[in-house]
Amino acid sequence: MATILHVDDEPAVGLILQDTLERAGHQPLGARSVPEALQLLARGGVDLIISDYRMPGLTGLEFLALLQREGYDVPLIMLTGYASIEHAVAAIKGGAIDYITKPVRPEQLRLAVDQALEFVRLRRENDALRREVMEFRNERQIIGESTAVRRILQTVAMAAPTRATVLLQGESGTGKELFARAIHDQSDRRDRPFIKLNCAALPEGLVESALFGHERGAFTGAIRRVEGAFERAHRGTLLLDEISEMRLDLQAKLLRVLQEQEFERVGGTQPIRVDVRVVATTNRDLSQEAAEGRFRQDLYYRLNTIPLQIPALRERPEDIPLLATRFALRTASEIGKPIEGLSPETIALLQRYTWPGNVRELQHAVERAVILSADTMLQPHAFDSQRFGLTPSLHLAALQLPRSTPDLPALPPTDASVNGDEPRVVLRSFNVEAAEKVLIEHALHATGGNRTRAAELLGMSVRTLRSKLNTPDED
Repeated sequence: MATILHVDDEPAVGLILQDTLERAGHQPLGARSVPEALQLLARGGVDLIISDYRMPGLTGLEFLALLQREGYDVPLIMLTGYASIEHAVAAIKGGAIDYITKPVRPEQLRLAVDQALEFVRLRRENDALRREVMEFRNERQIIGESTAVRRILQTVAMAAPTRATVLLQGESGTGKELFARAIHDQSDRRDRPFIKLNCAALPEGLVESALFGHERGAFTGAIRRVEGAFERAHRGTLLLDEISEMRLDLQAKLLRVLQEQEFERVGGTQPIRVDVRVVATTNRDLSQEAAEGRFRQDLYYRLNTIPLQIPALRERPEDIPLLATRFALRTASEIGKPIEGLSPETIALLQRYTWPGNVRELQHAVERAVILSADTMLQPHAFDSQRFGLTPSLHLAALQLPRSTPDLPALPPTDASVNGDEPRVVLRSFNVEAAEKVLIEHALHATGGNRTRAAELLGMSVRTLRSKLNTPDED
């Protein structure tokens, strides 16, 4: 059922519209003039408008223009008593979704309404899909305001509309795939496939088949014809990740495909033509690899049409606050935790660290901190003390023993602080095994060596505790 506003100054026409729409299962709202229609529109919830072409005061076309100026995104069907092509063209050009001539015939009206509502439904679905795509692309958005990142993005914007091969070089974890996707998303191939093939992750014997596909019976286990990455990326983009790991004999075949846009499947003889834009990545110095004979020089020159060197995170510390905040808020949203951001001390800590694992390491460190933190603003103590060189005695975690055990002896002052009858155990490391050992020692001390009571405090079975102590079954 849709809510449909009909606007006509003729009472007889209004009654026909009202009756026909009700019989079709819709909820009609009637108005005799544009001002009255605007009042009903202001209440919201109108799915469709049916308006007369000629009315006192504002005409239907003027009403249509007014709706557009006021920002009402409601489709309109125009009614006219003048069955002329001029009026129909004027209505459609003015933004009407359809038009109907008078006298109004119920079947014609129902058909026009059904078609208009279907159009609205499809448009809303498309809008929703577009929003999802934009949100998905925003997740792949490259975060950074440093000079190095801005220069790379400028080059990406200039290279993306072309067919030129791009070589992305940089350390592992710098986000080379994100830049490859940015090239694809900003090209006219954005709606075509983006295929990724990791040359280092595949067994040597399968790389050729993965690239070019194979025919049935080409080798043992080839029970059907399979399309390779080049075929699947036709008219799109193919990302060859870690290209430096490709065998030399396959490099020659790849060079031919790049030059001729043609290849044969493994076990096949029929040439297959494709239109594929290639982006390659490597964490090695490919020019040095080529100079030392580990990579074909002719292929290197072909790939190096547009070279991009992705900087390490330590070379752009000014981007760390943006990246860390993005990772923190995203993780907090995913797990439903109220994290507001990172404290200035935490930002300073993260900027002092050299990040050998680059952006990937930063992301994992922040995600871990969000999960473990009890604060709404991430503090330095939420991060790994060994990695960041924090003070060993920092209170990384505290365990309050139950009030129901007031007869427990106080814990050793070197490892715990006591506040009244609430002893607190301080863990000095994020190492799980070390923390577990400390907790077991304190539980045994607190219970006078009674393993049954210690196991209860630790939330484990006596058998598990004995296993961890690696001692004979005795109590």
